[in-house]
Amino acid sequence: MSQAPSIGRIVHYVSHGTPGGEYRSECRAAIITAVQPVSEQYADGTPLIRADLAVLNPEGMFFNRGCEHSEDIHHGGTWHWPERV
Repeated sequence: MSQAPSIGRIVHYVSHGTPGGEYRSECRAAIITAVQPVSEQYADGTPLIRADLAVLNPEGMFFNRGCEHSEDIHHGGTWHWPERV
């Protein structure tokens, strides 16, 4: 990871979507509220980073604890750095 997560940074949270497809999984703006200590690693030795997030949705705001960082595969419940445009 090229950047270190810290409190107050803006990231993208990937929503889960709904099983019936009423809402699809998509990126939402989020603010890091806490960074959890690294205690686990992926198989390749890369540290597993988890953060607590305040997620901003059109319907309101919610808080999600222990969200896993995933820069390559954006699956529901993970966060990543915003893409450069």
